[in-house]
Amino acid sequence: MDIEQFRKAGYDAIDRICAYHYSLREKPVVAQVKPGYLRDLIPNSAPQKGHEWASIIDDYQRDILPGLTHWHHPSFFAYFPTANTFEGVLGDLLSSSTSNPGFNWFASPACTELEAVVMDWAAKMFGLHRAFWNVNEVGGGVIQTTASDSALTAIVAARTRYISDHSGTALESLVIYVTTQTHSFGKKAGMILGLRVRALDVDATVTTDNTGLTGEVLRAAVKEDHARGLHPFVLIATVGTTSTGAIDQVGEIGAIIEESFPSIWLHVDAAWAGVTLACPEYREFAQLPGINEHADSVCINFHKWGLTNFDASSLWVRERRRLIDALDVTPEYLRTKEGDAGNVTDYRNWHLSLGRRFRSLKLWFVLRSFGVEGFQANIRKCISLNNSFVERVRACPIFELVTPPAFALTVFRLLPEPAGNTDELESVNSLNRAFYSDLQSRPDLALTQTSLGGVFCVRFAVGSTRTEQRDIDNAWKIIKEAGENVLLKMGLLSLNRMQYT
Repeated sequence: MDIEQFRKAGYDAIDRICAYHYSLREKPVVAQVKPGYLRDLIPNSAPQKGHEWASIIDDYQRDILPGLTHWHHPSFFAYFPTANTFEGVLGDLLSSSTSNPGFNWFASPACTELEAVVMDWAAKMFGLHRAFWNVNEVGGGVIQTTASDSALTAIVAARTRYISDHSGTALESLVIYVTTQTHSFGKKAGMILGLRVRALDVDATVTTDNTGLTGEVLRAAVKEDHARGLHPFVLIATVGTTSTGAIDQVGEIGAIIEESFPSIWLHVDAAWAGVTLACPEYREFAQLPGINEHADSVCINFHKWGLTNFDASSLWVRERRRLIDALDVTPEYLRTKEGDAGNVTDYRNWHLSLGRRFRSLKLWFVLRSFGVEGFQANIRKCISLNNSFVERVRACPIFELVTPPAFALTVFRLLPEPAGNTDELESVNSLNRAFYSDLQSRPDLALTQTSLGGVFCVRFAVGSTRTEQRDIDNAWKIIKEAGENVLLKMGLLSLNRMQYT
């Protein structure tokens, strides 16, 4: 493809993207295909001779697009949102058009310098302490691929710091602390690094008030492990867990670490809910004071609820030298005069990989286009829409909230009659599995499930920029009808309850 052919194909691709978005609301949310469908449509080997672009893009439209689940569909309420804005799309397009690995300043100065600037923009927007700003040249921010990579990077740095400060400590005695509500990347990090992982039980407090880890639970666990000759060296605290949106008490936890266990690195995973820090009214609830005072590192994903297309996970550290001490490997062929002089940032030393994408460009586009006010407006809109869903659940006697709502996430379940009768937990769980199965079979709505203390629940997460009140209304209608149908089938819906709903 030459430049003029690319120009023509590019115009056509943009037209197809626009047509896709115009028709998105009418599409099924979840792909309506069977496993293995694509192998029946695509040849078993690559063509010997290249095909014309027109036929390739037509095949994409016919064969690939129907196999996509539309995460930015206005009726997608599953998992957590993944951001999709045209500013981000254009940022990805332009960064791809000048593709370079960006592993050090010399490789492409703009890639490094723009990232340092926009990470400071974001830190200020979220209210992060100056200690986390790049401009102070002590701490700073870097864009990673996902929250899993951010956590793994922080754990590697924490391990290096602990071993350096406690020489002779056996690796097999090191312990990574997570909780029973921490994202699965905590356990996976232990698998990758060959280290112990201990999940501190917080299910009871999550069920009660959606509070996660408290300081006293942490204190008891550390004392117990120290008595066993083990060395907890990092704690992953969460602001907005995947399962329920629970919030670990970062200030309380951090104060205990600082007072009694200063060798433990505190990493705060705020991948989803961290963007709420852009709104001053949510900062205390989202633990900003504790983060600013105590966290060694904090992760917030722009590619979830932050208007920036995947991937864009931001990681801030209080001391950048901790990353560099753990991850700097500089063979002769990577040395540069700027790097040797120490007056530039080489981001390859801030994460596990060498090469890196020019992700800061799309984040720059998004922040400039929306501004702080537009960013805040999107967060507030989604929370308001979720609140309208919560009001429906609370008013309907066939449902109950399992935990208090968390920002734009609701965790709820279907109840038999009489409401609140949970003497037979498994029978209620079976009822809800049937309810969820009915919802999952629908093409016009997407939700996900979770389990909390043995209780099967359904999750409803708002976050698409395209979701409007009419989509919440439609989702509620579908959910209520599905609940009524399951109760009727099982003879558990009385006339009084049915009339009320």
